[in-house]
Amino acid sequence: MHNSEVKKILITGPESTGKSTLAHQLAEWYDTLWVNEYARDYLEQLNRPYVQKDLVVIAKKQFEIQNINFELANRFLFCDTGLEVIKVWSEFKYQQCDSWILDHLDQQKFDAVFLMDVDLPWEYDEYRETPNIETRKQLLESYKEELKNTYGVYHLINGNMIERFEKMKDILHKL
Repeated sequence: MHNSEVKKILITGPESTGKSTLAHQLAEWYDTLWVNEYARDYLEQLNRPYVQKDLVVIAKKQFEIQNINFELANRFLFCDTGLEVIKVWSEFKYQQCDSWILDHLDQQKFDAVFLMDVDLPWEYDEYRETPNIETRKQLLESYKEELKNTYGVYHLINGNMIERFEKMKDILHKL
């Protein structure tokens, strides 16, 4: 299938909201590729705490991997996060964002954008930093604003993982 027929799908939102699991499940369901969140791979190889300049390195690689996989995908490409995640996080943690990220944000094109709600329980792992529900809600509001400004339209997905999966499949079916 030629890549112009591939629909590029963004699954985004605060940490611990099911993005990776859903991207993987949807890719399996539709027998296609998904792009994992590169930040996790990067942080696993980093032998020190990350700093702000690491975010642009992560962003460039995430952008590159998305573009490569878009050429190889079948019908859909599911992207577990994009540059908006790095922008929102950078502004939250450092009160600023690298210009490369800002300059490339609008070059990300998606046929559907799914924003994961924070109504799932937060689960600990060594790379997650925001267990507080009020902080998670604050980040969700930042995502809503960012997605509205960048893409105009997005779908807020809530409920348990099965409900999320079914809601996303229903929306994708309409594409």
